[in-house]
Amino acid sequence: MSLFADEAGLHRCGWCASDPEYIRYHDEEWGYPVADDRRLFEKICLEGFQSGLSWWTILRKRENFRVAFAGFDFHEVARFGEGDVARLLADAGIVRHRGKIAATINNAARAIETEREFGSLAAYFWSFEPEADEKGGAEIVATTPTAIRLSKDLKRRGWAFVGPTTCYAFMQAMGLVNDHFAGCAHRAKAEEARRSFTVPRR
Repeated sequence: MSLFADEAGLHRCGWCASDPEYIRYHDEEWGYPVADDRRLFEKICLEGFQSGLSWWTILRKRENFRVAFAGFDFHEVARFGEGDVARLLADAGIVRHRGKIAATINNAARAIETEREFGSLAAYFWSFEPEADEKGGAEIVATTPTAIRLSKDLKRRGWAFVGPTTCYAFMQAMGLVNDHFAGCAHRAKAEEARRSFTVPRR
C-alpha cells in the first residue's frame, strides 16, 4: 500500500509507517528542497552507506555518523588520514565498511573540487533538477534518466558509491524531485516549499 493513515486520519507515504522517528523524517525533511552544502554532502554520503542496507538503519545511526565525520564538513573530512580510518572502523555507532569510509573521504576531496568549479555543491546538484516528472506515471522507481546522468557525471569527477539508485534516493530526499505519493498530506507542502525555494546557481 502506498499510503497509510494515522489516528487523526492524516495520510502519509506508506514507507514511513514503521516508527515515529521515521514519520518525523518523512514529515519534516524528506522531499523538501535543500541548498546547504554540508547537508547535501552528508546525504550523498549516507546514501552511499545505505547501499545494501535500509535507510532506516542509516537514519538510526545518523547522529553517530555526524560525530564520526566532523559534522560532514567536507573540508575537514578531506583531511582524514589512516588514523581516522582506523578510528572509524572501530566505531560501532556507524556502518564499519572500509570501502564506504574510504569513499566518503575521497568524496570530500571531490566535493571541494566541485565547490571550486561551481561555487557551491548546491549549484552543482541543483543543475540536475529535472524539468518534469520522469517516472512515466509509476509511483515507485529505482532510478530515472536524470539520476543516471548525475551518477555518470559524479563518477567522471571521481566520486565513489554514487550509483544511479543512490543518486535518485538523494534527489528524492533533498527535494530535487517531489516523490511524496499522491494523497500524502505532505506532497502539497513539499511542492509549496519548492515553489518558494530559490534554486542555487553557478
